[in-house]
Amino acid sequence: MAISLNSQNLKNININYPDNVYEVLTEKEKTMIEEVYHLKTNEIVYKDASFLKDLKHLLRNRITIYKDDNPKTQKNGKTLSEVPLFDTYNKDLKRDTNFDINTFNPLKYKLDFFANGTYVYRIDNTNYFIQITSQYRNFKR
Repeated sequence: MAISLNSQNLKNININYPDNVYEVLTEKEKTMIEEVYHLKTNEIVYKDASFLKDLKHLLRNRITIYKDDNPKTQKNGKTLSEVPLFDTYNKDLKRDTNFDINTFNPLKYKLDFFANGTYVYRIDNTNYFIQITSQYRNFKR
């Protein structure tokens, strides 16, 4: 079951953050966040330092997009087309029809960001995979 990405899901979780979550957002990160949270970005993300830190941790440390051309080592799992859009704050969000690693925004999808385990999703019709590492994993500082 996918859980919506919001600050309520992160209460009472003890997370070990790497130092990179204390750095300012990059332009690419701002663009991704603002695309998803749209008119509510300031209220939901930028005014909530804890949630902003969690988003930075997610984008910088927990989401990995990789290519695997070897069918023997490819992971089985859901395809991206099976995952609903996270369009709660932006009803105009659209699914990616052509995957471009440089412009792909994983925040647009209700991926299992807050599961206990690590999840892998295949990007349809490609050999690209999205790996979401559990927030419970210890990250190097």
